[in-house]
Amino acid sequence: MMVATFFTQISNAQISNFYELKATTIDGKEFKFSSLKGKKVIIVNTASKCGFTPQYEKLESLYKKYQSKGLVIIGFPSNDFLNQEPGSNEDIQKFCSVNYGVTFPMMSKIKVTGDNMHPVYKWLTDKNLNGKFSEKVSWNFQKFLIDEKGVLVKVVPPRTSPDDPEIIRWLEGK
Repeated sequence: MMVATFFTQISNAQISNFYELKATTIDGKEFKFSSLKGKKVIIVNTASKCGFTPQYEKLESLYKKYQSKGLVIIGFPSNDFLNQEPGSNEDIQKFCSVNYGVTFPMMSKIKVTGDNMHPVYKWLTDKNLNGKFSEKVSWNFQKFLIDEKGVLVKVVPPRTSPDDPEIIRWLEGK
């Protein structure tokens, strides 16, 4: 009985450190956030049939320009808003590659809202976990900026372009 209680407490423990998080890549491999130590990270929930879908192009441009300076962009496809990401992981991967040449890491399709929200998004949206902000995901292409120490520094609205001057200043340390 005591062993069962101990394991229940561990499994119900909430992750409060960004580098403890993990996800599954779009092709089914485990992705540990501990591999992101020392890097600036932009996490964005994506959708293939959204008015903001062309942001993939600017996200890819940012990734190509700043990857050598330690930037990682991570896309999380989600069908949470008006069924704008109805495809399978394979469909999404093909769409991103063919239409936008996406080379930044894409994760498997997840929930970014509601009761079945993925643990990464629980961390991103809950001040009790991330220590900075409690902000719900309002739509596709909301961007979360995480610094080299794993600290959430800013939540960027979906309408804001990935190459917005404020994001560029953050990337360039200005």
